Amino acid sequence: MGPGPGPGWLAAGLLVNLAASICIVFLNKWLYVRLGFPNLSLTLVHFAATWLGLGLCQALRVFAPKSLRPRQVLPLALSFCGFVVFTNLSLQSNTIGTYQLAKAMTTPAIVAIQSLFYGKSFPLRIKLTLIPITVGVFLNSYYDVKFNFLGMVFATLGVLVTSLYQVWVGAKQHELQVNSMQLLYYQAPMSSAMLLCIVPFFEPVFGEGGIFGPWTLSAVLMVLLSGIIAFMVNLSIYWIIGNTSPVTYNMFGHFKFCITLLGGYLLFKDPLSLNQVLGILCTLLGILAYTHFKLSEQEGSKSKLVQRP
Repeated sequence: MGPGPGPGWLAAGLLVNLAASICIVFLNKWLYVRLGFPNLSLTLVHFAATWLGLGLCQALRVFAPKSLRPRQVLPLALSFCGFVVFTNLSLQSNTIGTYQLAKAMTTPAIVAIQSLFYGKSFPLRIKLTLIPITVGVFLNSYYDVKFNFLGMVFATLGVLVTSLYQVWVGAKQHELQVNSMQLLYYQAPMSSAMLLCIVPFFEPVFGEGGIFGPWTLSAVLMVLLSGIIAFMVNLSIYWIIGNTSPVTYNMFGHFKFCITLLGGYLLFKDPLSLNQVLGILCTLLGILAYTHFKLSEQEGSKSKLVQRP
């Protein structure tokens, strides 16, 4: 895999992911709420755009594909489908605030999966930071005035599948000795084919409300823009997890919810109660504590390296 990227490249990757992730949440919500674009069809557009984007990168010799067997990538392709479908259904069914805060539960789920199935241990203080995050998510969801049971089912399934997906992204890159583009190059078309078979059973393909329906030019352009941004999101997720860890990427992801909550309130008039604000602050407290402890850990490791004879 080679040496990791420098701090400058890591910061650039995080910023690209931050900007692209926030843009795609608002753009997708707009397509669902204002235009009524079908959910699974939009997900299929995202997969196809990611595949085409990687094909272009290969043609430009940005990366060289590595030969992999389909069965090595199959679990990742299945979890990728579930990850995008359930998170998009959660976004469609919930307010942006509840959608974003529910995703914060991915961090405790990842810690549990890595501890139980991968033998990874986490310091007690890191585990304790998960308490305010969990409490904050509960407060926001419980007092959300637009609470609906189906939305919470989608959010819960999204958390479980996303957690598995993020753990496997990091594990597969190290196990197969591939970089983010090489792995996504095989996984994106496989996920596209799976979804192509599923879409006709759940959504119209032609006519009103179908992917090939009578959409306006502005709607088509917004869908294409959503696909381009999805490519940037997917690629940056792989790159960041491959060069840091699933938990670190996930903690970074929680900072996005502050901006998305504000945007949801301003753009879609999603209401916010006082108890929800307390939940947000509680979640932020846990995120900041985690960040502080991780930075202290890194500084401690550097000190040991410097002191070693």
